[in-house]
Amino acid sequence: MRILNIAFALAHVGDDAVGGAEQVLAHLEKGQVAAGHQSVVVAAANSRVRGTLLGTPPQPEEITPEYYRYRYLEHKKKIDEALMSNPFDLVHMHGCDFHEFLPVCDVLVLATLHLPLTWYPEWIYKIDQPNLYLNCVSDAQRRATRDSASLRHTIGNGVPIPKLTTVPVHKRRGAIVLSRICPEKGIHLAIEAARQADVPLTIAGRAYGYSEHLAYFNQRVLPALNENCRFVGAVGHRDKIQLLRSAKCLLVPSLAPETSSLVSMEALACGTPVIAMNSGALPEIVEHGRTGFVVDSVAGMADAMRLTKYIDPGVCRQVAVERFSAERMVREYLDLYDRIAKHDETSFTTAMGRSGCEPGTFHTF
Repeated sequence: MRILNIAFALAHVGDDAVGGAEQVLAHLEKGQVAAGHQSVVVAAANSRVRGTLLGTPPQPEEITPEYYRYRYLEHKKKIDEALMSNPFDLVHMHGCDFHEFLPVCDVLVLATLHLPLTWYPEWIYKIDQPNLYLNCVSDAQRRATRDSASLRHTIGNGVPIPKLTTVPVHKRRGAIVLSRICPEKGIHLAIEAARQADVPLTIAGRAYGYSEHLAYFNQRVLPALNENCRFVGAVGHRDKIQLLRSAKCLLVPSLAPETSSLVSMEALACGTPVIAMNSGALPEIVEHGRTGFVVDSVAGMADAMRLTKYIDPGVCRQVAVERFSAERMVREYLDLYDRIAKHDETSFTTAMGRSGCEPGTFHTF
């Protein structure tokens, strides 16, 4: 198949991407190419992909409304360019803004919904477009499903399982948070929980250039840093794995109804237990008392940190291998591509015979 992958309009795609959707796209696109498919990716110019990249300007340090408008125009231009260049069998959209670029044409369109369903505009669930398929990434997300003929599939996210030996519990030190730095991720809660438990905390991640994110970092995170609470910024994949495998636990203090948690899967793959708030899909990922703890408060998170010594790193890793591998995710998506292509044979055949979609033809609401 010839597949057009479309990312969020502001983020770069790659193994070291901060955003979960961009990491999923990177792993999936790698699997597409390995399986013999042709991949074209519309994403920021500093992305790393296996197929052909149609790059748009990388994100600036400060994201203003003016830049947002410019970025959307640039993204649409690249999507137009791709659709007019050669026929595609499938368009796979990953951005939380996918509805801004939804093409109106005969090509099959699959949109993976990485955010809570209520965070998308209501009209996407009611649109009359038979060749549009919407995919959920967890059972918790699907249980909040909208009434939509397009919302038909659930494929859980996955991560590469690193080849490593787990570090024994007695050699692990401190807790870690790996996350975007923004209010809904609850970094301040992890800081307070670690303080209450008297456990050193390492915070890794990035505050993007949105004014509210930068304000949160400057007002709630920076003032709390000291010898027991350090901030190391964004880290690459190799450093992330080293941080995870040497920590006694990963903290996921999210205030948002998480639809998935790649970093929790990565932690378990390193044999590291996860302590997560009881939010969204997190209880699906963390097996309470077996691979970590699901808590309802800062005090509960602090108490759980004292119990991580009873969690077996080998069990954590085995669960990750069985449930959360990128290979499993890629296999399920490739199977889904084949199934939706055969289910909608008219659209599939028509798409093969076209030179693309009409330029500038998108749903706009």
